[in-house]
Amino acid sequence: MKKVIIASKNPVKIEAVKNGFRKMFPNLNFEFVGKSLNSGVADQPMSDAETYLGANNRVKSAEQNYPDGDFYVGIEGGLERKKNEMQAFAWVVIKSNDKIGKSKTASFYLPNKIIKLISQGKELGEADDIVFGLENSKQQNGAVGILTNNVMTRGSYYTEAVILALIPFLNEDLY
Repeated sequence: MKKVIIASKNPVKIEAVKNGFRKMFPNLNFEFVGKSLNSGVADQPMSDAETYLGANNRVKSAEQNYPDGDFYVGIEGGLERKKNEMQAFAWVVIKSNDKIGKSKTASFYLPNKIIKLISQGKELGEADDIVFGLENSKQQNGAVGILTNNVMTRGSYYTEAVILALIPFLNEDLY
């Protein structure tokens, strides 16, 4: 059984990692362990580079603190301004003792009401809760689920990126 250390206790991220690994490796058994680890970046990363760094830092921290893992997974959601608009996305980094896989989710643009709250210092999840009258939406379907009426959930959104980050592990002879 392979041990997967997920650098988060967020149930949506944990479920996405489980789904991605199970889809890519249906004949293997995994133990999934979520751990609360610091990203080393702002609570709300505001650039592509900072978001990637956060995911990568989570992986490094997991590897240092839990050396008995076979895989380490970091997922970091972030935002980036594009002129007067704001784009949302996430980075996924997966590492084993000899390989690393990386992927970025698709991106989408946020509504002006949410951008205004983020510009005032709110995190995306907090802004979503205020605008849509929700509570702790970032540990549920998040902005992507809210804005697509759950056609795409935060879990499915992250699962696809986990699958893509696992490509080097599925195709070991090519990477």
